[in-house]
Amino acid sequence: MLTVSRTFRMIVFVLVTACCFSAGSCFTMKYSTSGASIPPEAKTVSVQYFENQARFQEAGLNQKVTDDLKDYIQANTSLLLINGTGDVDFEGAITGFDIKPTAIVSGDQAAKNRFTITIKVKFTCEVKPELDFESSFSRYEDYDPSQMEFEQASATFTDDILKLLIEDIFNKAFVNW
Repeated sequence: MLTVSRTFRMIVFVLVTACCFSAGSCFTMKYSTSGASIPPEAKTVSVQYFENQARFQEAGLNQKVTDDLKDYIQANTSLLLINGTGDVDFEGAITGFDIKPTAIVSGDQAAKNRFTITIKVKFTCEVKPELDFESSFSRYEDYDPSQMEFEQASATFTDDILKLLIEDIFNKAFVNW
């Protein structure tokens, strides 16, 4: 009796699985591997050169931001990157690249410093102007100033902070958070 019920369950499982697969071929599913929701009319993207307007200047940071944003968009969308102005366009500036104390101990000594990068972005979508925005994005990393100087902190944290900022910009433009 036990083997009959086990055999019966196996047959039912195989039949249900076969039905699911055959029924599944009748349906189509639209999904995006990147999670991006780009208007279908948009075919091209452009990224203008990001100027460095920060009080402290980091050599090459503006080119890095521009290139990293282009690379991220190309890796996560099917939009064609063009010079000039595309169906969707990014422009902006690095407005902050600084360090501030966050925790003060006796004698006006900083127990923690905060290294922050801020980028202002203007996003224009020619095919859906209601998606346009102008926003500032900021990310930071706290560190112990007795362990590293500002130059070390910027060298250590800049790439990680920029990665997060690029993701934030992309998400605001294409994932609509």
